[in-house]
Amino acid sequence: MASQLLRMMFLAAAVLGVGQGAARGDEPVDIALVLAVDVSLSMSQEELQIQREGYAAAISSPEVVRAIERGLYGRIAVAMFEWANDTHSRELLGWTLIASAADAERVAQSLRANYSAGQRRTSISGAIGRATTLLESVPYEPLRRVIDISGDGPNNQGLPVTEARDAALATGITINGLPLMTLSGPGAAFGIDDLDRYYVRCVIGGPGAFMVPVDDWGQFAEAVRRKLVLEIGGLTPAQPPVVPAQLILEEPYDCLIGEKIWRQRMWQFDDFDLQ
Repeated sequence: MASQLLRMMFLAAAVLGVGQGAARGDEPVDIALVLAVDVSLSMSQEELQIQREGYAAAISSPEVVRAIERGLYGRIAVAMFEWANDTHSRELLGWTLIASAADAERVAQSLRANYSAGQRRTSISGAIGRATTLLESVPYEPLRRVIDISGDGPNNQGLPVTEARDAALATGITINGLPLMTLSGPGAAFGIDDLDRYYVRCVIGGPGAFMVPVDDWGQFAEAVRRKLVLEIGGLTPAQPPVVPAQLILEEPYDCLIGEKIWRQRMWQFDDFDLQ
C-alpha cells in the first residue's frame, strides 16, 4: 500500500509539473541542468570529497565555460543536490545562472566550501523524482531539460527505477548517467560489476541520452568535465564511452537487481544500511 501511494504521488507530481511549465520565467537559457550527486554510505569520506572537488573543478574549467558561451543564449541554469535514500535530498545549489567564467568560479567556490555527509541506502528513483520536480519549477525558459545523475550502485529503495525514469521522460526530460564503477567503498558488497550496463538499460533515457562511466576516482574530474561539455553543447559522444548499440539490443536486463541484492545480503549487516 505504501509503495502504491508513493507511486501515485510521484506520477501526480510529474503530471502537475507539466501543467505548471507555462509559469516559468521568460528568460531563455540553453539548458536547465540538474546535477544529482550520490552520497550513499557505500562511498568513503575521501571519495565524497573527491566527488565534490571534481564537480567544482569541472564546472569552472575553461572547456565548460567555453561550451556555455558558445550556446545560442550563452547562459545555462544549474541546480545541484545530494541524494541517497528516497527521503534524503540536500540542496547544494539552487537554480543558478552561469554565463561567464566569473559565474562558474562562484559556483565552484560555493561547492568547495560545503561538506558532504554519507547517508543510508541508494534510491536512484528518489533522486530522479526530486530532479524532475526541480526541472518542472525552473524559473527560466530552457531549450533542453536534463538530469545528470551519478551513482556507485543500483537502486535498492523506493520506486522501481524504471518507473521514475519513464515518468521523467514523459515530461520531455533527458536523463544522462555517470556510473561510478570503482567498487572500492565500504558498501561494495551491494554493488554490481556491470553498473554501466545497468545505467544504460534502467536509468538513462530521452533525446541524446548517454552515460560516461568512471572506473577509477582519478578519472572523476575529467569525466565530469567531458560530460558537462557534451550536455551543454547538446552533443552525444562520438566515441566510447557512449551507449553501445549491443547493450540496447541485448536480452532483457533485470532492473530490480539492486533491490534483490539488498534483500539477499542485508542480514549480514544486521540493521546497518550501507547503501
